[in-house]
Amino acid sequence: MQDPNADTEWNDILRKKGILPPKEAPAEEEEDEQLHQPQSVVKTYESMTLEELEENEDEFNDEEDELAIEMYRQKRLAEWKANQIKNAFGELNEISGQDYVQEVNKAGAGIWVVLHLYKPGIPLCTLINQHLSHLANKFPQTKFLKSISNTCIPNYPDRNLPTVFVYHEGEMKAQYIGPLVFGGMNLKCDELEWRLSESGAIKTDLEENPRKQIQDQLMTSIRCSAPNRRAGDEDSDED
Repeated sequence: MQDPNADTEWNDILRKKGILPPKEAPAEEEEDEQLHQPQSVVKTYESMTLEELEENEDEFNDEEDELAIEMYRQKRLAEWKANQIKNAFGELNEISGQDYVQEVNKAGAGIWVVLHLYKPGIPLCTLINQHLSHLANKFPQTKFLKSISNTCIPNYPDRNLPTVFVYHEGEMKAQYIGPLVFGGMNLKCDELEWRLSESGAIKTDLEENPRKQIQDQLMTSIRCSAPNRRAGDEDSDED
């Protein structure tokens, strides 16, 4: 039987007519072809970081190559700037009354600000500062601030502490004043997160109010224990 891979005139005719499959190129020839094929500069640099683009820019002299590299450099730079703006904060920072206008009222377009007025030595204020530090790290696109109450607002009454103000683009959107609003020392971080998300200051991934879950569990516990108490009351009546 004739070898279908043999270089014969008859096999060439059969390949042209589609009767035989195209002849497979030797592995060495394929490698040579790949080595000699022109590489796309745009494709090569498409996945590079801004630093990698800068490191390799001297390797290109062709004007078209330089334009492609510059295009990707500008794209990476824009992405980097957008990411820096989005994650500009990340910490609970202390401010004084002198900083108020600049840090709060002039925070900038699109910026949400959460400001906690507190006093050292008040346990609930300390607890809220701990929660806000965690939330500042979790939501770095929101500016979280704290300030000792009477240094920020002269003669601010202690009975109103803790106080949390929420601002957006310099306009107050929400205010939480006094210990009762926060539920006292039982306040959990996710409860405060939910409260701030309701004001718009952060975008939480919590699906429902954690306080509601606690209330539902409490009511379920009360309903489950109620029949036992009634049964005990009946026993007492029989006695």
